[in-house]
Amino acid sequence: MTPEELSQLTGYSRQTINKWVRKEGWKTSPRPGVQGGKARLVHVNEKVREFIRCACRITDEPQLSEGSTNPNALNALLLTLANEMTPDEQKQLTTLLLREGISGLLQRLGIRDQN
Repeated sequence: MTPEELSQLTGYSRQTINKWVRKEGWKTSPRPGVQGGKARLVHVNEKVREFIRCACRITDEPQLSEGSTNPNALNALLLTLANEMTPDEQKQLTTLLLREGISGLLQRLGIRDQN
């Protein structure tokens, strides 16, 4: 897969994927039909899959654009937002979610109609 394809799949930026390729020593090969030597294909083996599954997004900005359907990007965005909240804010949000549930939260945000 190309770093761009991996970034779309995972919600991480292409730059982050390329950083991991170098840091983790993932096997790559030149991309056929692209000159210049910089375009590479990442060989996605179990080592790469496991690293991506275990990667924790704390400092990277999620790649979520309006209308995006990538659930990994939404998960990353929510985790980033939670990590940026104070402990008291996290506690209040947790209490709200436990009390209201997802339906109640969506109704409060005007995302879901009241039934």
